[in-house]
Amino acid sequence: MLLGGETPVVRPNHRRANVGLVSAVTNRGEVRWMILNGAIKAPTLIRFLERLVRDAGRKVFLILDRLQVHRARLVRDCRAGREAQIEVFHLPAYSPDLNPDEGVNGDVKQVVTAKPLARSKSQLKRTVVNHMRSLSRRPERIRAIFRHPQFRYAA
Repeated sequence: MLLGGETPVVRPNHRRANVGLVSAVTNRGEVRWMILNGAIKAPTLIRFLERLVRDAGRKVFLILDRLQVHRARLVRDCRAGREAQIEVFHLPAYSPDLNPDEGVNGDVKQVVTAKPLARSKSQLKRTVVNHMRSLSRRPERIRAIFRHPQFRYAA
């Protein structure tokens, strides 16, 4: 019970929504993405890479950071023998500033945090999905990422 003049105390919920996003961008303004329930694991990354190669219609040149799942044996085994379809370049350790996909991540974080706080995992997923669909329809925004000095090497 609150007495007159007391400020109510609202206890924050410290459980994370644990929504993940895996994406790939092209210097032509395309973005491919998949929303995840939790962190990315090797089977999910393999499924994403297979879709990426299938939808590209030509060889895919993919830049990956040093996230453990990107270097997992299961992922390497899946890529083995597919060099004509996909070639992977790993960034140096601790260099997210060189990863063009971080431009998308930053864009998503900026938009999602500018909106009212999501009160549920489904609400957060819906916000991210809506923004990613919007990005998919705006190739000029994706191409702009590659004009930043740190990402020009990938253009």
